[in-house]
Amino acid sequence: MSAEQNRLKAFLEYLKSMVLLALAIILFFTFGMSHNRIPSGSMISTINIGDHIIVNNLPFYYRLPKKGEIIVFHKGKELWVKRLIGYPGDEIDIREGNVYVNGERIDETSYLESEGISTPIMQPGATPIAFPMTVPDDYYFLMGDNRLGSLDCRFEEVGMIPCKDIVGKAWVKIYPFNQIGLLH
Repeated sequence: MSAEQNRLKAFLEYLKSMVLLALAIILFFTFGMSHNRIPSGSMISTINIGDHIIVNNLPFYYRLPKKGEIIVFHKGKELWVKRLIGYPGDEIDIREGNVYVNGERIDETSYLESEGISTPIMQPGATPIAFPMTVPDDYYFLMGDNRLGSLDCRFEEVGMIPCKDIVGKAWVKIYPFNQIGLLH
């Protein structure tokens, strides 16, 4: 084989490697990760209007979402972002503005600005559900961190979220740059 043929063969091997790498990256970001811009204030102050997040679409292929995780899900044609509060079969109650799951008050101090704010308040066009309530099979109960301004599972218009509509876990905030970090 001539030197020129060796160079051509090496170049084609390099080109093949780059095409495979590009394909792997495209597949990873198509099925493994996605980028979302937040359009509403339902998760303030954890995630604000205009923030950009990376969603990890992989964890829920091999495990159930964990309570307290920030979940991305389909609601109609839109993607919504809320925090997981209750599993199928859990009894959810809101008393004196605090959330109880199966009779136990949950500690939300790590992500809520103040306690006692979870009672659904009347919003135009929104009807609060009656508590206590039990999450149906194959559904989750989710709420926004901005409890005074979030349209979520506390309202009939949203209802419970089917397990099949879960897309992934809100993983990292990437913009604004001074707030880059993991989402909890």
